[in-house]
Amino acid sequence: MNRSLTKIISTVSSGEIAELTARFIRIPSHWDVPTREEEMVEAVASFLSEEKIPFTLQHVGGTRNNIIATIKGEGGGKSLALSGHLDTVPPYNMEVEPFAAEISDGKIFGRGAVDMKGPVAAMLMTLAAYRRAEVPLKGDLVFAGVLAEETNSDGSETLIRSGFRTDGAIVGEPSDREYAIGHRGLEWIEVEFFGKTAHGGVPQDGINAIVHAARFIGQVQEKIVPKLALRDHPHMGPSVMNFGRIEGGTQPSTVADHCLVRMDRRYISSESLDEVIAEYQGILDELSREDPTFRAELKLMDIGTMAHFHHVPLETSPDDPIVKAVVDSIRDVSRIEPKMTTRRGWTDAAIFGHYGKIPTVVFGPGSLSRSHSKAEFITVDELEEGFRTYVSIAARFCGLA
Repeated sequence: MNRSLTKIISTVSSGEIAELTARFIRIPSHWDVPTREEEMVEAVASFLSEEKIPFTLQHVGGTRNNIIATIKGEGGGKSLALSGHLDTVPPYNMEVEPFAAEISDGKIFGRGAVDMKGPVAAMLMTLAAYRRAEVPLKGDLVFAGVLAEETNSDGSETLIRSGFRTDGAIVGEPSDREYAIGHRGLEWIEVEFFGKTAHGGVPQDGINAIVHAARFIGQVQEKIVPKLALRDHPHMGPSVMNFGRIEGGTQPSTVADHCLVRMDRRYISSESLDEVIAEYQGILDELSREDPTFRAELKLMDIGTMAHFHHVPLETSPDDPIVKAVVDSIRDVSRIEPKMTTRRGWTDAAIFGHYGKIPTVVFGPGSLSRSHSKAEFITVDELEEGFRTYVSIAARFCGLA
């Protein structure tokens, strides 16, 4: 590691990163909190003010704002965005105090520790380190704290629709020393089946919506699911789907006049959303032709739906400079050969990459397996390593002046 990087890293202690993470964990910022992420934005703004790093608030809706901080480069380099979401899932059934930020055996426990208040702290400390060391970059280094990734991603949607652009971006979801340059798109699909009630003693007088739903499920399993395994992408893995919920009927002795089936569909970049929907609609149309009593309606679920965008796939070229900067930095800091993962859930990186046309990589400290868990934690060592890696990525990608 060259002297400039050593100087930059030396301005921040692992204890500082841990304390900032704990400070953020102590702030509930999930969807059941009336103010949602507002207190987290205030805490980030307070930290940036303490560090004399300029920032702006970007209105998202109501009293809610994204927060964007920038360390301007001296020119001649590429700009880099480090982005993290400031919300978490609720602390349902946690086995540790969710907002106590207890530190034990080098681990910081609490809701959001790894997803993703720890990575956000490491990103903010990266900006602070460059500011403290007074080692200038050629390109701009930006932090984008966004809202509502766990629900409808209106933070990142607002950010990209505003015209925000950089030459590369890192979305700091925990990646366990791996990185992702692609992941599948995601849609939740709902099919509603309609029948006719009748007494269970004379079922022939009714039309059973549950039976119709079962026929649809059987056809999907037979005609669509086998095809999905053949659709594979080297950076995303295969297309997959899951029947996640079914509900219908009122009681055993009444023919069900209604049934609802909800599905999770993960699709790759060679498939369009219209094609995904058309496959399921094709089966419904075929069943309707075979049986005049078969009635069903398909739609995308309202839950988690963005106002303007869809949950499209992420796809970044492995040859892009941001990918090389990430891979080389992980290797140098962690002393391992980095692995590209295809086992990634959907992230805001797809909004940056697809709609913003910003080459984007998913990389952050901590393990994804602990996200949303009953004893969520991140280690102090993971935070420090993540911070050091972000510092290295910025130097490689933006260039040291």
